[in-house]
Amino acid sequence: MNLARKLKARAAEGRPVRVGLIGAGKFGSMFLSQVRTTPGMHLMGIADLSPERARAALVQTGWDADAAIAPDFATARRTGGTVLTDDASALIAAGGLDVVVDATGSPAAGIAHALEAMAHGRHIVMVTVEADVLAGPLLARRAQEAGVVYAAAYGDQPALVCDMVDWAETCGFRVVAAGKGTRHLPAFHQSTPDTVWDNLAIPREMAQAGGMNPQMFNSFVDGTKSAIEMAAISNMTGLKAPRDGLLFPPCGVDDLARVLRPTSEGGILEEEGMVEVVSSLETDGRPVFRDLRWGVYVVLAADPSASGDYSRRCFKEYGMVTDPSGRYTALYRPYHLIGMELGISVAAAALRNEATGTAIGFFSDVAATAKRDLAAGEVLDGEGGYTVYGRLMRAEDSLAAGVLPIGLAHGVTLKRAVARGAAVRWADVEIADSPTVRVRREMEAMFAPERRKSA
Repeated sequence: MNLARKLKARAAEGRPVRVGLIGAGKFGSMFLSQVRTTPGMHLMGIADLSPERARAALVQTGWDADAAIAPDFATARRTGGTVLTDDASALIAAGGLDVVVDATGSPAAGIAHALEAMAHGRHIVMVTVEADVLAGPLLARRAQEAGVVYAAAYGDQPALVCDMVDWAETCGFRVVAAGKGTRHLPAFHQSTPDTVWDNLAIPREMAQAGGMNPQMFNSFVDGTKSAIEMAAISNMTGLKAPRDGLLFPPCGVDDLARVLRPTSEGGILEEEGMVEVVSSLETDGRPVFRDLRWGVYVVLAADPSASGDYSRRCFKEYGMVTDPSGRYTALYRPYHLIGMELGISVAAAALRNEATGTAIGFFSDVAATAKRDLAAGEVLDGEGGYTVYGRLMRAEDSLAAGVLPIGLAHGVTLKRAVARGAAVRWADVEIADSPTVRVRREMEAMFAPERRKSA
C-alpha cells in the first residue's frame, strides 16, 4: 500500500523507474495515458513495428509528442524524454532501463522479448497472456534464475484475480473458486470473424468505423480468451481447471456463492479450489440480473467445522451475501481498467521486487479445438479464427494426450482430419521448428515429470 509513496520518493531523488513499452496498441495506449502523470516513472522508450503508430498513440493519450520524443536513449535518460523505435532489442538493451512491458499480443514475440529482457537483467511485465499460457512456467523459472521479476499485467483480469486469491488466503480463507465474467452462450464456441459482430450485438458498420479487428474480438466471443486467462490464473495460483473445460454458468454477483460451490453442496464445481468463468447471459439469451460481465470474483469459505461458526456469524453481521448454509460467500470487483492499471505491476517489480502474479507451476493448458469438422490439408488460423478455439484443460491431461496448444495453432497444416469438438494434437499437424516451439517443448519436458507424479 505504499507504492505511490515510494514512486514519489524516487521522483524527488531524480531516480525514476525507467520503463520500456513494446507494442503501442490498445493496451499499450491505456498505459501511456497514465504513465505520463505518474510521479517517479519515466517512459524511456516505445518499440513498435510502426514508430508512427507509437507517435500517434502518444498524441491520442495526451502527450506533447514533439516535446516528449528524444533522438536517442542517452538523451532520453538525461532529459526524461521518450525514444520511438522499431527495434525492440535496442530498447531492451538501453542503459538504465528497469522494466520491460511486452504488449505485442504475439506469443512468439512475447516469449522472445521476455528471454531477452532476462538476459539484460530487466524485469518483465507480460501483457501478452497468450505467451504466458504457452510458456509462462518456464519463463517464471528462468526469471527466478536471472534474479528478475516476471509478472502478469495488473489491470488485466488474471493479475486482478490473483490479487484477490492472495488476499483471501492471507486472511485464512479457503478459496473455493475464482475467475471472471464474460458474455457467453454455448453456440459461441463456433463463432467466426464473420459472425462475431452478431454475437456481440455490435452493428457491423460501427465495428468497421471503429477499426475493430474481427478475429481479435472473436477470440473473446468463442471462449478462447476466457480459457487462456483461466489457465494463467490456474498456473499462478494452483487452482484447478474443470476436467471438461469451462462451464460458463449464467450467474449474477448475488449468486456467486450459491452457484460456485461444489456439486456436493448444491453448486456446479467438481470440487473446491477451481477457476471458472460466469456468463452475463442466460442460456436463452436473456441478460443475467446484476451480471459480472466486466469484472472478477473470488468465492471463499469459512472453516467447515464448528470453529467456523464465528466466521459465518461475521459474514451475516457485515452484510455478506452467502449461500444457504452461510458458509460460502464471495467478493467481486465489477470492472477492470486494463492498461490504465499497469503501473502497479511496473512499480511492484522495480520497487518491491515482487510480481503481480507469476506462474508457480504448469497446472492448466489451452487446447486448440476444432470448431467444425476439419479436413487434412487445411491450415489452422489460430486464436479467434475460423478453424479452432481454445478449450481449458488440466495440464496432465493435455500432456498425456499430446494436445497442440492454441498459441501454436496458427499457420500450421493438418496432416489428418479432426472432428468438430476434438482437440488437435501435435501429431495431427505439420509444424516447423522455431524458437517458440522449442521453448514450449522444453517447458513440457521440464514439467511433465511433476504432472505424472501428481496425477
